[in-house]
Amino acid sequence: MKSLSILGSTGSVGRQTLDVVRSFPGEFEVVGLAAGYNLELLAQQVEEFHPKVVSCQGPADVLASSLPPGYQMVSQEEVASHPDADMVVAASVGKAGLKPLTAAIQAGKTVALANKEPLVMAGELVMAEARRRGADILPVDSEPSAIWQCMRGEDKEIYRVMITASGGAFRKRTADELATVTPEEALRHPTWSMGRKITIDSATLMNKGFEVIESRWLFDLPWEKIDVVVHPQSIIHAMVEFTDGSVKAQLSPPDMRMPIQYALFYPQRVKNDALPRFNPVETGALTFEALDAAKYPCFQLALEAGRKGMTYPAVLAAADEVAVEFFLKGAIRFTAIPNLVEWVLSKHEPVSSPNMENILEIDDWARKMAYAWPK
Repeated sequence: MKSLSILGSTGSVGRQTLDVVRSFPGEFEVVGLAAGYNLELLAQQVEEFHPKVVSCQGPADVLASSLPPGYQMVSQEEVASHPDADMVVAASVGKAGLKPLTAAIQAGKTVALANKEPLVMAGELVMAEARRRGADILPVDSEPSAIWQCMRGEDKEIYRVMITASGGAFRKRTADELATVTPEEALRHPTWSMGRKITIDSATLMNKGFEVIESRWLFDLPWEKIDVVVHPQSIIHAMVEFTDGSVKAQLSPPDMRMPIQYALFYPQRVKNDALPRFNPVETGALTFEALDAAKYPCFQLALEAGRKGMTYPAVLAAADEVAVEFFLKGAIRFTAIPNLVEWVLSKHEPVSSPNMENILEIDDWARKMAYAWPK
């Protein structure tokens, strides 16, 4: 039986992780659950899975009052580093996932990583610490997971990787039409069912820029070996081209439970009748388009920040989190998201060779700047 601590248990990936756990009774023990502010759902999860430790960002006394006695309330870092946990599923959203991820790595845990932002903010530091501690980082995000699966058993020398993008909810909209879209429209992703933040990032393609940065650090790839291509059907999640010209692709229906299950059972593959199967006849044609970077300024900002390095990616992630929050509240237009992010990046004086303390300080600075955006 494998013991799990799940960070972000009430979010989209956290809930789907627990769906996989339910599909395999007797295979997993849930040692710890950590969540944000959805205390009602967290309380239900605690009652169902009986973890030893629980954490939340909301009022702990409110959560504790709704639970039966015997549950230990701790910090997210303590959930992530609990000695009984064999694996930590890191699915917290945004900056909130960085400190718990670091705690899990420092405890030498195997981490199933679904949260992009820690590697965007501090990828070089996180991966260096994982190597020092002997902690394995297993990608759960669908595209990095696809790259990982394609690279398994192959020579490490590859020609390039190709990450696919659906193009988001507004792939066919004109620039004028984008100025008037609503949060409700942006949250209707054409192929995936995801959390609110990542769905908006998918519409702006910031999410795809994050995946390029994430893949850079996960697989130690130079920037020029990472390409992005638009694939509206979201069946092929990534392709890897090898030096001899051969290309491997990972195909599956757009369902996050597949990469989650792959990481949980790695290195085995296990049958799960609850998961959808790829049917080429029913799916029909798989098509590809060049990515029109001019239509997706957030994607361009992400690539520029990633290539600059230093503390620019941390500013990028923080400013984007605030911009998406503003858009979802109706405070700014969809087309203002890249404007806000670009403005904060333009005010930044980078720190070369930053440590984790620098990263967290810069994150705080970037959020304050974003909230003070004059427009």
